[in-house]
Amino acid sequence: MRCSVFFSVLATACAPLRAGSVGVQMPTYTAGQLVNSADYVAGALAPNTIAALFGTNLSYNTAALAKAEIRGSTMPVELPNTGVHVYVGGMMATIYYVSPTQINFLVPAEIPPSATTFQVVRDGAAGPRLPVNIVPVAPAFYLLDSVRVVAELLDGSVITTGNPAHPGDIVILYATGLGQTMPPLRNGEVPQTAKRIADQADLKILLNGKAVDAGNILYAGTAPMFSGLYQINLRLPSPLGTDPEIRIGMADQMSPTGIKLVVRPAQ
Repeated sequence: MRCSVFFSVLATACAPLRAGSVGVQMPTYTAGQLVNSADYVAGALAPNTIAALFGTNLSYNTAALAKAEIRGSTMPVELPNTGVHVYVGGMMATIYYVSPTQINFLVPAEIPPSATTFQVVRDGAAGPRLPVNIVPVAPAFYLLDSVRVVAELLDGSVITTGNPAHPGDIVILYATGLGQTMPPLRNGEVPQTAKRIADQADLKILLNGKAVDAGNILYAGTAPMFSGLYQINLRLPSPLGTDPEIRIGMADQMSPTGIKLVVRPAQ
């Protein structure tokens, strides 16, 4: 599976220093800067969601996860030479990327849904402890740009205006926030094989506001070898108009409106 379209950018707790420590620049961020990494919308997060935090003084340097740092099919909770830890509900999250202004991390898969807290600690300097709501699912598609969803055809080519999908095609969509799987994921686990989402019966794909027949959702689960990333294999219905709006929903959670899938009627 080819996922470089959106991943090209992508222990013992440290004792936090007091906020007034002399000469220490504390990590600074707000609740509105904690977002789902797929659509950059702030709000509730789900277990095993790839999230992003924006702020200042988050790290002294920039580092991205390397394959060699994945041990035993588990992502690390700290990238080398960064001293940065992310806590969700008191649990250390695994980390994809850190810089002085951004952190990409994975919400622990085993965290129970609840109202809890979020905090970044950098070399013992603690940022603010913020409230965060963990819900079972918080689905969001990854986006190619501000209005188009990331999708591929079965040959692995990215769907664009120059390479559109057609009614009847099977397309592969990428998302995060689809919650636990069967069998369940462990915290920071890099899935080696496909695992279907636990709540598949609740999954809805809407095209122009109309739910696609469940039989057209051929697979919804983990994208093997990528923590927090889910793929949905969808057979497009026929007939289908040009560039339909596409949304994903589970339970009472829906992805944002206005996102399109590039489709052209069959010739």
